[in-house]
Amino acid sequence: MPFLTLSQVSAAGLFRNIRLVATDMDGTLTRRGKFTPALLQALEDLAAAGIQVLIVTGRSAGWVSGLVSYLPAAGGIAENGGLFYSAGQDAPVQLTPICDSAEYRQRLAVAFAFLKSRFPQIQESGDNRFRITDWTFDVAGLTPSDLDKMNFLCYELGWGFTYSSVQCHIKPVGQDKAAGVLRVLRDYFPGYSPAQVVTVGDSPNDQSLFDAGCFPVSVGVANVLEYAGQLQHLPVCVTAGAEGDGFCELARFIIKAVAG
Repeated sequence: MPFLTLSQVSAAGLFRNIRLVATDMDGTLTRRGKFTPALLQALEDLAAAGIQVLIVTGRSAGWVSGLVSYLPAAGGIAENGGLFYSAGQDAPVQLTPICDSAEYRQRLAVAFAFLKSRFPQIQESGDNRFRITDWTFDVAGLTPSDLDKMNFLCYELGWGFTYSSVQCHIKPVGQDKAAGVLRVLRDYFPGYSPAQVVTVGDSPNDQSLFDAGCFPVSVGVANVLEYAGQLQHLPVCVTAGAEGDGFCELARFIIKAVAG
């Protein structure tokens, strides 16, 4: 299925009613793993235009806690829908309820140990110790076939599984970015409907954000094309630029559209 580019859609028609951008971070806001001055300016420009930004990432709770105090964003969803940090608040809201955190982490550790018995090369991510709702390990060196097998094995163990350009995640079934955004919209942005949100991403753990049944307006930055054959849901259109350059391109389209 060919992708439409931003230049092939009517910016006024697609983005005119957008009031919030729910965006992935790694590979979407970053460029080669870093924020750029252009990205920070784009976020400032969106804020000045009255467009709020919600970071929706697979990164850990501890990481996102610092992120939302640094970036001009309304808040951040961590661990692929597990927790929400509202800007200006130190404590997260658990979107995935956990009764006994020690027992929960132990069950995740058992699941990881089982995967490691099948794939000895996998290594726990450096930030895994700071996580609350999921367990992560590095995706580098794993093939699409490996990832498919891991998905099946996690399902057999009663867990969900997803991956990004950075990490693999063992997670609760049903915990994903779309569910997290919908919950945050309901509880913290009740004035916005999903039709007023544009969702943005670049990799398989973003595919729930591309589900038109949840969010009718979605955009992939150009590097999402690397995963096109692995996505169940596809974005409405893609940017010409990759990574953070693509997000800056999208920000300009949105600002122009809402300005009329």
